[in-house]
Amino acid sequence: MVSSSGGAVEPEEEPSGGPDAELAGSLAGALDRLRALCLALPEATERLSHGEPTWFVRDRKVFVTFAGRHHDDRVACWCAASADERDALVGEDPERFFVPPYVGGRGWLGVYLDLDRVDWAELGEIVREAYRLIAPKRLAALLD
Repeated sequence: MVSSSGGAVEPEEEPSGGPDAELAGSLAGALDRLRALCLALPEATERLSHGEPTWFVRDRKVFVTFAGRHHDDRVACWCAASADERDALVGEDPERFFVPPYVGGRGWLGVYLDLDRVDWAELGEIVREAYRLIAPKRLAALLD
């Protein structure tokens, strides 16, 4: 950067660390891991929907959406699921799973991503099951 007098000016250093930086880093990390799980599936695409990263089968049908404090102060994802599976997981562990707004009535499952420890292997299975529910049979069969 150059000052108005023509001399070089060092840019101000931004503060590093702190709770906001740590939170932003963990949120980005959770989003990156979720993105990798979703985009590993056949013909899965990503685009923004309602201001949040969302994953589609063949760019048409949603199977997972990220919820980064869009509706409350929590970071989560919403996954297509059967109502029975959703109810079982929410009943078993309501600290990790919930019924999301808007789509919960259609069986969708919410999974909190802002916990100290996310079971990414389990979330991978939940994402794959969400894909199976939404994808055409030919694409879903590729997961077997």
